[in-house]
Amino acid sequence: MSEEKKYTLEEAHKYFGAAIHGKVLELLQKTDRTEPENELMIHSAHASCYHWLKVGAGVNHQRAEWLIAHVYTELGMAYSALRHAYRCFELTKEFRDSVEDFDWAYAYESIARANALAGNREEALKFMQRAEEAGQAISSIEDRNLFFSDFISGNWHGLK
Repeated sequence: MSEEKKYTLEEAHKYFGAAIHGKVLELLQKTDRTEPENELMIHSAHASCYHWLKVGAGVNHQRAEWLIAHVYTELGMAYSALRHAYRCFELTKEFRDSVEDFDWAYAYESIARANALAGNREEALKFMQRAEEAGQAISSIEDRNLFFSDFISGNWHGLK
């Protein structure tokens, strides 16, 4: 009989925060999601955020809010997308000493896409420009390439 590994509550929160985040990213990549999968994606993004709020640092909360905003933007839910995109940006500013350079680019990108979805063209263009500038400033070539791969793909809701 094999021994079961026991986890502390903190270890469990970290595991589930990361694992659920990964599952949401997988669902976002699917082009043929079903309505139940869309619903699962929404609840999973919030669940990941919950776990990071229990044990993570400010940067984990910031990234979780980005994920939630991205999900709502992908699903065409402008009000919720805007709410979480701006919360992501607030957290980016609040935790400026612990976020990475790519976190700024993604925060701007989320606001740009959410505003594009909501039909706020000027605001979307302003933040799209900021995202591009922040993307160019990403020091790691790998991270910069990943950001721009994400930046040029996806739905810009008529902005591009």
